Amino acid sequence: MRRFTHRFFILAVLMGSAVVLEQELSAQSQAKSASHSPAVFRVQFVQQFRSSQDLSPREGLGKRILNLLVGQKHLTLTKPVNLLSDSHGRWWILDQGSGTILIVDPQKHRIRPAASPREGDFPSLVGICMTPTGEVLVTDSKRNHIYRYQNPSQKPRRFNDSLQLHQPTGIAYCEKTDQIWVAETAAHRLAVLDSRGRLLKYVGRRGTEPGSFNFPTFLWCDREGFIYVVDALNFRIQIFTAGGDFLSAFGEPGDATGYFARPKGVATDSFGHIYVVDGLFHTVQVFDREGNFLYRFGQQGREEGEFWLPTGIFVDRDNRIYVADSYNARIQVFQLVRGTGDEN
Repeated sequence: MRRFTHRFFILAVLMGSAVVLEQELSAQSQAKSASHSPAVFRVQFVQQFRSSQDLSPREGLGKRILNLLVGQKHLTLTKPVNLLSDSHGRWWILDQGSGTILIVDPQKHRIRPAASPREGDFPSLVGICMTPTGEVLVTDSKRNHIYRYQNPSQKPRRFNDSLQLHQPTGIAYCEKTDQIWVAETAAHRLAVLDSRGRLLKYVGRRGTEPGSFNFPTFLWCDREGFIYVVDALNFRIQIFTAGGDFLSAFGEPGDATGYFARPKGVATDSFGHIYVVDGLFHTVQVFDREGNFLYRFGQQGREEGEFWLPTGIFVDRDNRIYVADSYNARIQVFQLVRGTGDEN
């Protein structure tokens, strides 16, 4: 297998309906069911979202003419970079291209922008997470702030005005400890905050050894409290305990399956599988808890199930997978389906 050098990648990384259409995007994993039959996981395409037009039935000619006459516009994504699905089934989409956050309710066929902060639109939205109380926290890497939404209709407030952050990007809430983890990309470390935004400690420093970072970006916390960190320019995923202790790491640069070129978003499903978006490969790679490659889905393109420089990813409790397909200006939604090797 050929391997890329770190030098080659530094510029690359920093520059930076309801009908289910099943795609043959998966391979048999090594996971075992209770009967010890090998489990087979399939990823099925569910839907995509580009604009408010995707939420309503196809408009007739008369309706389109009326919209032109009254000046009604459709809300459209320009460069979505991250998202989450809340307990109400609404999608919070960070649209970095427009500097806004869109709230999409696919069940009620509604879409609206969340209120912007007092400073105006967001110049560089990156990370998003939600607390059990329903508060949504988002990071802006240029303003060096975390913003807190208690209600999408109300202007967000800064999460601790006195907190000094250095290019905050990824953010994750850890339910096990009631703490918030933030990646400070420019400082090559993670900041751990309490539920009120007060700094508790830092984790990591710049380096290549385990527990050190080289431009950390996206974060994820699973149900057991393990923290997953995209260590971007070390081309690996690092895993920490809820207490901040280094647990394990996997990944290295390369141009073959299972290697990383431009690792972006990270998430886990209910089976403990780890999903890593790779922007340069235009795909999502899936690994087991030990970091062994299982399968991947997606390739470069504009069709359903294809990506163009994807960024963020979110997996909900029902193993529904949401991918921010950034340069295709859309969100794609997939469903993980589990079978067994005995199935035909």
